[in-house]
Amino acid sequence: MPKFHVVVPHPLSQQDAITKLNGFIDLLRSRYKDQLSGLEESWEGNVLSFGFKTYGIQVNGKITVSDHQLDLDGDLPIAAMMFKGKIESTIRDELTKLMGPAPPPAT
Repeated sequence: MPKFHVVVPHPLSQQDAITKLNGFIDLLRSRYKDQLSGLEESWEGNVLSFGFKTYGIQVNGKITVSDHQLDLDGDLPIAAMMFKGKIESTIRDELTKLMGPAPPPAT
């Protein structure tokens, strides 16, 4: 199954980011209720596993939370490869909105 990867820098500590991500699925459910179904989430330490269907395509992934960064790794069916860029950018945009702007680079 093809993979995708998204990195989202953020200004939060690991614990604050985990607290915000606790509402991630609820946020998706409310914003995309007509486009998503079967939303699931579970936590193991600092890793959020999630899954959902969009337009009949199953998307599964894991978000590893660390200080100042989220690393998302996911699986897409081959049939969804033409939508890979759109899926990645939508997830990146939503996580960036949720977490807040990235910290400025150190100078």
